[in-house]
Amino acid sequence: MSKITAAQSLVRVLQAEGVDTIFTLTGGHILPLIDACVVAGIRVVDVRHEQAAAHAADAYARLTGRLGVAAVTAGPGATGAVSGIATAWNASSPMLLLVGRHPRFEELRGGLQEMDHPPLFDSIAKWTYTAMDADRLADVGVAAARHAFSGRGGPVVIDIPWDVQAQEIGETPLSDLSMVRTNRAAGADQVTLDEVAAMVAAAERPVLFGGTGLRWARSAPLGDLAEAIGSPVFLNSLARGSLRWDHPLLGSRARSFALGSADLVIALGVDWDFRTKFGAVVDSQASVVHVDAEPTRVGWNRGADIGLAADPGIFVSQLLGELGGSRAQDSDWVRMVAQQEATKLEAADAASRSDESPVHPERFAREVAEFFGPESIVAADGGDIVSTTAKWLQTSAPGHLLDPGPFGCLGVGAPFALAAKALHPETMVGIVYGDGAFGFNGMEYDSLVRHDLPVIGVIGNDGAWNNIRVLHRAMFPERVVAADLGVRPYHAMVEGLGGYGEFVDDPAELRPALDRAAESGLPALVNVHIAEQMRMSSVYGF
Repeated sequence: MSKITAAQSLVRVLQAEGVDTIFTLTGGHILPLIDACVVAGIRVVDVRHEQAAAHAADAYARLTGRLGVAAVTAGPGATGAVSGIATAWNASSPMLLLVGRHPRFEELRGGLQEMDHPPLFDSIAKWTYTAMDADRLADVGVAAARHAFSGRGGPVVIDIPWDVQAQEIGETPLSDLSMVRTNRAAGADQVTLDEVAAMVAAAERPVLFGGTGLRWARSAPLGDLAEAIGSPVFLNSLARGSLRWDHPLLGSRARSFALGSADLVIALGVDWDFRTKFGAVVDSQASVVHVDAEPTRVGWNRGADIGLAADPGIFVSQLLGELGGSRAQDSDWVRMVAQQEATKLEAADAASRSDESPVHPERFAREVAEFFGPESIVAADGGDIVSTTAKWLQTSAPGHLLDPGPFGCLGVGAPFALAAKALHPETMVGIVYGDGAFGFNGMEYDSLVRHDLPVIGVIGNDGAWNNIRVLHRAMFPERVVAADLGVRPYHAMVEGLGGYGEFVDDPAELRPALDRAAESGLPALVNVHIAEQMRMSSVYGF
């Protein structure tokens, strides 16, 4: 029987899962794993911090629907990845973190970076495990993938001692992975479909609302269902892109009005968390149909008249088939929501025409969104300016807006964009930053330069942690501290690393600067001095 290392047996499982790239920061405790990837032809993309490796694997999963994989070394390597895993947990991203561990013979003896890693991740992972048996390492990989794709999905962690990775074992055939976990997604039964169809027929003000769970569902004809119901559609977080940005029934600015006025809300993979005032944004008298592949999300904070544990995409297709025909698209209800959208857009559009310097945030948002257009992949990394820009972005495909989600972790921008550009080298990939967020993983521009990944970043730089500053002024106006950063030359840092950088404070120069960044063919950063946004940030539920 031919021999391979246990690490090679695990890598074969990854290949069978469709993994072609892993993200890592090199370290001694994972060298056998990294070498096994090189031997197998899996691309190894190395970064400057373990948090970035985990974020990149998260983005890989969001963009492909396949298992995203990061590998980190022991001790501080594992602790450095925690924020990335927590972000993936909140996004339900099916990703695998491989953590190197001290050799078994050093257990409890104080070896280099000795640490019991799994308990660190138990509250933010679907499954954690320490693999002590080299002969069973491939089986552990199969089990990890099974957990990662269960329900909506989520991150899993395997902790592997160095000597287990390096141990030679007999080479055995790999099982058909399609047969070792669920391979049929659940839908609704006929009785439930009949009940929902009756609710739709009786509704005068229906709304379709898609959330993170919709991203991990089977492909859904959401636009067709909206037309069949005669319903406005609103999309949250990872669901953005499930409809093209210009679909006539898709809204982005009148969500609170629509949900507060609706008599029927069909919630598809929605989390009723702080972004919806814990479900209170929906009128208490409205009927709610809540569909999610993860049963524990159904009815969380907001009760459901019909709560269904099922794949939201399959449910959409089933309900569409049940309804047949289309309701009027010019109903009073649709026109009412469209008017709310138009009123809010009109105000934002007027501000976006401002010629003031520093650049008005709405001008920044509109110019940046028009530059990236509907075909780009954009990573969002920041607070107020990202919230403003997100309303203008022309997201038109699932996964093409990569945001930190409800965990609100800053530093996702460059790692998300790095993974996106590695996967889609011919697609324009961008990052919208707040200046505070850039400081977390700005050094990943070094990774972008080294791997020749020409991502275009743009900072809305108001020289402050703005949503904290506004809050702090409201609560403690006489002693505002730790909120000001100054308008720093972050673009010069990118230039120093070998990329393209430019500073802008004249709104007329914003679009030309972005065009020059694209033409450079280098990882680029356009650093835009923007005016302060005087509003209380929604990230705190206000």
